[in-house]
Amino acid sequence: MITERTAKPKNVGKNSALFVTTVSSFITPFMASSVNIALPSIGKEFAMDAILLSWVGLSYSLAAAMFLVPFGRAADIVGRKKVFTYGVVIHTITSLLSAIAPSAIWLIGFRAMQGVSGAMIFGTSVAILTSVYPAGERGKALGINVGSVYLGLSLGPSVGGFLTQHLGWRSIFLCAIPLGIPILAAIPWKLKGEWAEAEGERFDFVGSVVYGLALLALMYGFSRLPATLGAWLILLGILGILAFVLWEGRTPSPVLNVSLFRNSTVYTFSNLAALINYSATSAVGFLLSLYLQNVKGLDPQTAGIVMIAQPVMQAIFSPFTGQLSDRVEPRLVASTGMGLNVIGLVLFISLGEKTPLALIVLSLVLLGFGFALFSSPNTNAIMSAVEKKYYGVASATLGTMRLVGQMLSVGIAMLVFATVLGRVQITPESYPLFIRSSQIIFTVFALLCLGGVFASLARGKLRKT
Repeated sequence: MITERTAKPKNVGKNSALFVTTVSSFITPFMASSVNIALPSIGKEFAMDAILLSWVGLSYSLAAAMFLVPFGRAADIVGRKKVFTYGVVIHTITSLLSAIAPSAIWLIGFRAMQGVSGAMIFGTSVAILTSVYPAGERGKALGINVGSVYLGLSLGPSVGGFLTQHLGWRSIFLCAIPLGIPILAAIPWKLKGEWAEAEGERFDFVGSVVYGLALLALMYGFSRLPATLGAWLILLGILGILAFVLWEGRTPSPVLNVSLFRNSTVYTFSNLAALINYSATSAVGFLLSLYLQNVKGLDPQTAGIVMIAQPVMQAIFSPFTGQLSDRVEPRLVASTGMGLNVIGLVLFISLGEKTPLALIVLSLVLLGFGFALFSSPNTNAIMSAVEKKYYGVASATLGTMRLVGQMLSVGIAMLVFATVLGRVQITPESYPLFIRSSQIIFTVFALLCLGGVFASLARGKLRKT
């Protein structure tokens, strides 16, 4: 049902939507990459081992993944702007709470709440852009939006390193407050109208609960490996995902329409490629943050400057690769990007105490350019493969692939750390085991990403000749 509140905005609305969603898309990755560089400082203040420390980021990713699809579907029903606005409000509040967290457990809890707000933003921003931009202009708009994400990732390590070194890690969270308030002021001024093509349809609460609990069991199980409890939780999570798929195939108003995967190889394999790509690359920042500051002895600010190489490449080239995917088949551009990611990950396998910083920067540049070639064209392929009423769900599903991939990436790293390094703090005595763990992790990532190249190529053509 298309009503006045779901009608397509005029051309001026396109630029306004691009402005508001692009600025908001900058905040969450900026926070994530800033917190990444601050992990050693957080770990020292709260005496956290490597496993517990990884939950500072993982709690955010897990909460966001649990709620992304439900909020994407809710946005299609009640309005994408409404859900988007609430997301920015909650993110601003939880940033303040994280800044005053009195302990590790409180910080992890506030980060989880921040993940819920991230789901509300991730699940709607791309859908809003897709709603207002026609197919011929969509790749460019999505490229600019993705570029803002990578700009946040670019500034995060350097700004976060500077803040951590001079003002303490808590100042990172305080920075998000003055960023969130102007967005909240601009939404009613710049973002006119509303988009709710599925208005009036039912919301699937049962499916949402099963989906969230299954992901929770799956990822908490990864964190408990190699203990027997971890294996049982993973099995329970897999059974939960199967139950969710069966339920979604039978309910008349599913939170995730599984027929989208059955009816479109482009949609299915584009999402699979995204899942694999993020699984193989997301923990790179986590590993390098620990490596550069512990093994190499760099201060947080210098480590941030080294790590900025990857997101800078992504921020520079993503708008151009998004525009390129409006003219060239997205699978060709995206698959080339994944191939470059494989090369970058292979170079990290030789990481050691004497590895030159120049080689690390070169590997990050390859990863950044590869990601730029992959992300915008892959997003364009996914959003162009569905009907308008599924834009929210498609955007949320893509976000879920990203976040589940991030969780799996950190989960793989945690599993190797637990097996090789153990639940100990990283000290000079444990550096050899830490380096050995990192080498194993990068080997797994490179093989995983190589498989993702074939998944990307298998999606077929988006545009029929």
